[in-house]
This record gives sequence, structure tokens and C-alpha cells, in this order.
Amino acid sequence: MSTFSTRNTALAATGVAVAAVLALSGCKGGNEEAAPAKPSSPTAQPSESATQPGDSASPYASDSASTPATGGGAGTAKAGQQFKMGEQAQFPFTYGTTTKGTISLAVTAIEKGEPADLAPFKLGDKVKGMVPYYVRYQVKNVGTSDLSFASVGHVKGHLGDGSEAQELTVIGTFEKCPSDSLPKGFTNGKVQTGCVIALAPSADTKVTSAEYWGDPFTLGKGLTWK
Repeated sequence: MSTFSTRNTALAATGVAVAAVLALSGCKGGNEEAAPAKPSSPTAQPSESATQPGDSASPYASDSASTPATGGGAGTAKAGQQFKMGEQAQFPFTYGTTTKGTISLAVTAIEKGEPADLAPFKLGDKVKGMVPYYVRYQVKNVGTSDLSFASVGHVKGHLGDGSEAQELTVIGTFEKCPSDSLPKGFTNGKVQTGCVIALAPSADTKVTSAEYWGDPFTLGKGLTWK
């Protein structure tokens, strides 16, 4: 494993070559967050992920529009808790060293894309045979803190056997799966949507669930939506 970790790194890449090098240098089990949106053409990098134990295959893989978020269980979500698509999970949120608050998060849909969607990234054989899935989520500020410009990352897809789907970090703006930092004035009651790209290794494999593993949770022991 390389000593160069790409976890929680905002990448300032000038081209596909830089992103590809970082992808090959990434540590397994790491997570990449999308860099702030830029007006330039998007580039991307696939990141390797370690296989994690999980549940048996789920039949869920949405090819339709995102499901509106619905109410979840009362109280703070617990590590390892599982939710239905669109169900909200509330928990304390931390971004950086000074931004703290409480958010309600819901994965609203997992939409299957087309291999051709990856063409603009010019990754060639690195994504040959892979199929992108768009993991869409909704964030609501349910606390008293202003979470302006914070980023809610650490959302990743899982395959039907419970293993982690390979991630694709987008540098720039990708209309099929936009993911921006929270806007200015993101106070109590404000809602923002986001998206991450998970890659299925072949057309015969599906991304069927998603996990949030940011603080206060850890990878493999986060919150799961199926």
C-alpha cells in the first residue's frame, strides 16, 4: 500500500493524468471526497476499496428519480443501523475542527447509469466494463449551527455481496451527479442534495446499498441504506 493516502483530500488536479496517478497511489479502504465544483471540464479518478463484510444481496437498485426523504426512527442514529431508502437518520455532524452541528441524512436513490457516462473522463481501460451508479442523498440541518460551506462526504456504495463498490472522484462539475459543499446560510431547516458515483465492476453486478461512515461513525460500522 502506498504511503500517499487520498482520504479526505480535496484534489487540485490539472488533468486526468494527475487524477490517475493519485488513484494508483491510494490506500485500500480509503474514501475520496469530491473537490469543490469548478467551471472547467470534469476529470475523475477511480479509487480502490477493500472488501468489507456485509449483508446478503439486496434487490434494490433504483433506475428512477430520487425518492423523497421520509421520517426515520426517533433519536440519534446508532453505528451499524440500517435504514430504508429515503428514510432519514439524525446524528451529530462535524466538519473540520470548528464546524459542529446536527444533520438529518437520507440516501434517496441508487440510480444505474451507462458505461458511456464515463467517457468524458477519458479513463480508458481503468474503467473498462464498469457501470456507474449514482448514489443520491439529501442533507437537512436540524441543529442550531450554521453549516455554511461544510461538505457532507463519506457516502459510499456497496455491491450486492456487501463489499465496497469502487468510487469515482469527480474534479469539476458533472451534471449527472452533482455534489457541492453546503451553501452559504445553511441554517436550521435548510435542505441540500448531493451525489456520489459508485462503480460496479461489470454489467452483471449491481450497487444495491450505500453507507455513511463519517464522524462519529467508522467504515464498515456506519449507517446503511438499502
